[in-house]
Amino acid sequence: MAKGTLYVVSAPSGAGKTSLVKAMLAQDNEIVVSVSHTTREMRPGEQNGVDYNFVTMNQFNQMIEASDFLEFAEVFTNKYGTSQRWVEAQLEQGKDVILEIDWQGAQQIRRLMPDCLSIFILPPSRDALEQRLTNRGQDSEDVIGLRMSEAVSEMSHYAEYDFLVINDDFDTALNELHGIFLAERMKISQQQDRCHDLLVSLLS
Repeated sequence: MAKGTLYVVSAPSGAGKTSLVKAMLAQDNEIVVSVSHTTREMRPGEQNGVDYNFVTMNQFNQMIEASDFLEFAEVFTNKYGTSQRWVEAQLEQGKDVILEIDWQGAQQIRRLMPDCLSIFILPPSRDALEQRLTNRGQDSEDVIGLRMSEAVSEMSHYAEYDFLVINDDFDTALNELHGIFLAERMKISQQQDRCHDLLVSLLS
């Protein structure tokens, strides 16, 4: 069995990353998304083990001491982390694993797992990004302004990534994103494992 590939996917808030990843999962059962551990409270409609693995601060700190995380960060007094054991188990089963994390988490992952591939998703323009944030109807103008400032800071790190996808037309962006995963699976190193019996029979 060919080992799966670890993908880091980052984007500013409002670029459509979550929707693109969800659509790709629906059409490809060889891809899974890492479910982060977090110390924040569960929100209405969320499910433990699906949206996040909800743990106490004490449990999270114990996992840090045990080196259980590939990466972790503290955001507004809450902590978030990616389980190294879970990720490695999925990769060994031949699954491609997506980590949806910011540029700082991506830097941590690259240091620990340099064979990972990273993808950055950008909006087609700043106006389009601001419109998407406004259309959510969830935030005040001040909050949207803050999110836009954070987005510009996030987007400035795009060149650190291996691939760049512009989410202008959703279907086009989805095909481009999925194409990265499909092309990686077609590499000789992957196909030699996936198609071992066929290659032996063809060459015997």
